[in-house]
Amino acid sequence: MFEEMDIMDHLIQMIQSGKYEPDDKLPSENEIADWFKVPRITARKAYERLQELGYIYSKQGKGSFVQDRNLRIPLVLSANKSFSQKMIELGYKYESKNIFCDPIEFNHKIYETLGVEETDRVYKIGRLRIIDSRPIALHISYVAESVFPNIERSGKDITSMFNYYKNHGYKSFQSTESTLRLTHPSKYERELLACSSLIPLLVLECECKDSEFGRTLEYSKTMYRGDLFTYVI
Repeated sequence: MFEEMDIMDHLIQMIQSGKYEPDDKLPSENEIADWFKVPRITARKAYERLQELGYIYSKQGKGSFVQDRNLRIPLVLSANKSFSQKMIELGYKYESKNIFCDPIEFNHKIYETLGVEETDRVYKIGRLRIIDSRPIALHISYVAESVFPNIERSGKDITSMFNYYKNHGYKSFQSTESTLRLTHPSKYERELLACSSLIPLLVLECECKDSEFGRTLEYSKTMYRGDLFTYVI
């Protein structure tokens, strides 16, 4: 007896082998149900999951079609250039939107990384990265008020931390050892990034230092939609 995953595996194999090209129309749910000898609801669930994973898209009244997954954003995971600069240089219609600037409760890892005392205030500044009106990444920077005394006042206007640092006299940057891990988005992250729970997020955590003086400027955590990037490490 075939199941939902069997149908998905078959269709993914057909897509990856080139049997179905981007924007090709796929068999109807009824046809899939007949082929695999399953109820139509099983075929429908398989298509819904494939859509959540970004393999297909649907047109009301017309059926399901293959999504173009070849156009991935190349992303170099380094700290010598800002994310904004990388996207602009690649020619994308890019936007960075500030979504919060809030003080955090004491967190031993973050405070230790920043090299500040427990009495210091640390702020998290979140920016939503958008290409062609589509959210692609969430970037959160943690910075100490002792290093940037005006961060509470100016933090809500920051869309590029690199530009902010440069405006404060820092010119060259380096990243320490970075940590990469895969996770699945929370409800809040799904809403921000407009993705389903099945889309994996690549989480990059690193420390950014001023390379001239060795001062730690930020600890950052960036969540990239795993279905929209190719990664160069």
